[in-house]
Amino acid sequence: MLNRLISNDQPRSRVLAVLLIAILLGLAFAPFLFPGVKALSVAAKVLIFVVLVAGFDLLLGYTGIVSFAHTLFFGIGAYGIAIASNTWGPTWGALAAGFALSLALTLVLSLAIGLFSLRVRAIFFAMITLAVAAAFQTLASQLSDFTGGEDGLSFKLPELLLPSTEFSEEPFLGVSLDGRLLCYYLLFVLAVGMLLSLLRIVNSPFGRVLQAIRENEFRAEAIGYRVVVYRTLSSVLSALYACVAGAMLALWLRYNGPDTSLSFEIMMDVLLIVVIGGMGTIYGAAIGSVLFLLAQSYLQDLLRLASEAAAAVPLLSALLSPDRWLLWLGLLFVLSVYYFPTGVVGRLRTRAALVGLGTGQAASSKI
Repeated sequence: MLNRLISNDQPRSRVLAVLLIAILLGLAFAPFLFPGVKALSVAAKVLIFVVLVAGFDLLLGYTGIVSFAHTLFFGIGAYGIAIASNTWGPTWGALAAGFALSLALTLVLSLAIGLFSLRVRAIFFAMITLAVAAAFQTLASQLSDFTGGEDGLSFKLPELLLPSTEFSEEPFLGVSLDGRLLCYYLLFVLAVGMLLSLLRIVNSPFGRVLQAIRENEFRAEAIGYRVVVYRTLSSVLSALYACVAGAMLALWLRYNGPDTSLSFEIMMDVLLIVVIGGMGTIYGAAIGSVLFLLAQSYLQDLLRLASEAAAAVPLLSALLSPDRWLLWLGLLFVLSVYYFPTGVVGRLRTRAALVGLGTGQAASSKI
């Protein structure tokens, strides 16, 4: 049953399996294990980025396409929810209409970009997608009557998802059972469902063709596969997953603006997470998102404690200043790439395979 659920894509490493189970349980019980507004916000952001990064990995890791337009569709999903709720009111119908319209727009734009640009090779396609994403960000900033401009849009959700809605007067395990908690578990269910669907896609015959195109595009075309069609479909699917992630972000924040969902920094974060977790591994999206967002959210706090502890050594204390957290984050990334060149998932799977090979050889020698 479990194998069917994960599409027979087993972790193939005991350490990786333990990490994935720990992440799943940690996110499932995050409101109760890590009480506090910041901890819950970090957990929600992890869920959102898992969907966003996994969708991007379908394009980069499984198809071998470098695109910088992923945040474009991320922003469309967020703006779809924000504009619909702001225009038609805080109703479930408005959320459904905004979500459907954003998916439709994402489908049309991603198909257009795919058909007109995927015939362009390598870095030229990446530059085209970067230009399109930058143009859309500028457009969102200038259409203030429609998108709120640089100030963005704040909106209300249906009453069931508001923090003021309490389902019980008494807290459960010290946690208030309110609309905010319901919204978090809505994101959790969406993230798990989207991740499982991606596992089904990459382990299907369609996914195998994408990997063949990644390895040798000309050979895949020579044996009869229409490479442009498969690359376009991969681009469209990746964009739709980004759109869903954007809608999740808007639901959680109840706000959206150009810097919130269309910033190029988000694209850079996605690329870093893919490299840290491991390209071509859907599980890498989960592990990379957790590691990166925990470091991004709590590294300053850890540095503050370390700086205070090293107050007797002025030079060391200054080096550990919280203001230098980006320096340490960059150093951690360099170390992760050096020690995990194929990502955390790739490294753990390779290590497990080598251990298994060594055990098999030892057993055969005894025989």
